[in-house]
Amino acid sequence: MQLVSVERTEEYSTGLPAEPQHQNMQLPPAWPEQGWVEFRGVVLAYREGLPNALDGVSLVVRPGEKVGIVGRTGSGKSTLFLALFRMVELSQGQILLDGLDISTVGLAQLRSRLAIIPQDPFLFSGTIRENVDPCGRHPEQQLLDVLDQCHLSCVVSGLDAEVGERGRSFSVGQRQLLCLARALLTQAKVLCIDEATASVDQKTDRLLQQTIREKFQHHTVLTIAHRINTIMDCDRVLVMHAGKAVEFDTPAALCQTDRSVFHRLVGGSRESDVPADTGREAGSSLSHDM
Repeated sequence: MQLVSVERTEEYSTGLPAEPQHQNMQLPPAWPEQGWVEFRGVVLAYREGLPNALDGVSLVVRPGEKVGIVGRTGSGKSTLFLALFRMVELSQGQILLDGLDISTVGLAQLRSRLAIIPQDPFLFSGTIRENVDPCGRHPEQQLLDVLDQCHLSCVVSGLDAEVGERGRSFSVGQRQLLCLARALLTQAKVLCIDEATASVDQKTDRLLQQTIREKFQHHTVLTIAHRINTIMDCDRVLVMHAGKAVEFDTPAALCQTDRSVFHRLVGGSRESDVPADTGREAGSSLSHDM
């Protein structure tokens, strides 16, 4: 087993292509200070010969905006986040944060200035302290404060409480709240959220939404939505289809337009409780792209 592990480690470190690292550059300490996000003609394919996962996406998210992202499976929702974090490099175009092209920023620098709550929040074996503040940069009282702000004080028994493998002792919603506590500590101006598709109890979901509204009021928040109701109070909704941004407007404006894809998604979810990424009623307009 040990030899297999060594061989696998060598394969990953020498055989797989890595993202261009670029040299760390002198960035303002608070960059991105405003949270302005811009995609300019972004084209991205996962491999040569595959269809573009993002196909000419151009959009601007203003500082402090709350944007919900919807679309069918394979429409490019998650790829937007992968592109923003430079998990996959662009074929064409640019992504700018506060006017700075992120391709010129070191990977570690870029990712340390953004925050994300993934669909399947990852916790590792160790303590609550090590999971919330893995680098040990924050004083104990600050850690206790963020746990309280994320409604976790009554869930965990102190900072030195043990977290089981992958956080299995916590529900999906509680793991997302712990990731939210991490995000609060980073004070990142851009927060990316990929809603859990797994069942999250309503109480925990309300706490999550409440904390985001209160603690990230002046931050840019991008939310990939799998349930329509969670993004109806967003400033704007981005509808993705076949790697393209086909609609981008306020929920009210999109709902008032009968021909809007979002209008049909909302109608489908109300009539048959269809989630935001698989709406049946929109099926005639939103065919699979992959």
